[in-house]
Amino acid sequence: MIKTDILIIGAGPTGLFAVFEAGLLQLKCHLIDALPQPGGQLAEIYPKKPIYDIPGFPEVLAGELVDNLMEQIRPFQPGFTLGERAETLEKMDDGTFVVTTSEGTRHQAPIVAIAGGLGSFEPRKPLLDNLEDYEDKGVAYMIRDPESYRGKRVLIAGGGDSALDWSIYLAEIASELILVHRRNEFRGALDSVEKVQDLKDRGKIRLLTPAEVVALEGEGALERVVVRKMTEPAEDIRVELDAFIPLFGLSPKLGPISSWGLEIEKNAIRVDNTLDYQTNIPGIYAIGDVNTYPGKLKLILCGFHEATLMCQSAYQRIHPGKKYVMKYTTVGGIHGFDGSKKEAPKAVVKTIE
Repeated sequence: MIKTDILIIGAGPTGLFAVFEAGLLQLKCHLIDALPQPGGQLAEIYPKKPIYDIPGFPEVLAGELVDNLMEQIRPFQPGFTLGERAETLEKMDDGTFVVTTSEGTRHQAPIVAIAGGLGSFEPRKPLLDNLEDYEDKGVAYMIRDPESYRGKRVLIAGGGDSALDWSIYLAEIASELILVHRRNEFRGALDSVEKVQDLKDRGKIRLLTPAEVVALEGEGALERVVVRKMTEPAEDIRVELDAFIPLFGLSPKLGPISSWGLEIEKNAIRVDNTLDYQTNIPGIYAIGDVNTYPGKLKLILCGFHEATLMCQSAYQRIHPGKKYVMKYTTVGGIHGFDGSKKEAPKAVVKTIE
């Protein structure tokens, strides 16, 4: 049995920052995540994608943000159970909770914070008869290592931000980059659409619209696709390539968490945002993209705010009646569980003569 003060379900950016805020309160954390490494979608789906709305960072790669968060929480020595999905939750007679994973690992804590992002998710796949035959043999639904596409012929299908962003990025890496979309109009940011248009004009991107991939071909691995141009009459084009990446978004699901007795609304966990982001079960919180409340914004920085208030509330539940005087890190510094200290600078006192 792994015991801790706060058990965090989800090791994405919100869950990781919760470790820092809990550490300032001298509360220990342990995190569970179905993915094999911390970072959530930032590490798994778009580690090389730049993020522009993190305070203090005009631009930071998603993977770098995860690395920084891991360095920030290192003094507080969190525990991790990775590659295992949280399956069941049981409330004990002493008021604590026991969460058991898909591999049978048991965790016990008085506080559970669900920070599972969009929950467990699966890519939305195109309806092609032999699609599964080429998965991991030329077909991929996520780009984990952009360098693996260097010098290769790549076709991306999709019309949203992800398809546009990766087309822009891979256009400088791939030997040939083709972007296919069912419509002439794109749903992504205007700036990204303009960059794709510029790359098309410069011969860096071949744009096929309105069109869709209708067939995959190859012996043992993907060798070509058939793209149908939606013209009158329709025209089929065979395209020789090394990689087909359909980016049609993700289908989020709460998974086993949905059976824990929590109040669910539109595939998200309803919380009380007037105080501490607690669910309908006292002692269980939901922070980040996994929760919902009036005015909710699914932004990383909002998750950081929610994690901060959650930890303050958790401290009061763990230490009822104990008065905690909040100290700013500029005053109190940081004292890690590993014995490390980052002292706040002392005030300089000088007599004015």
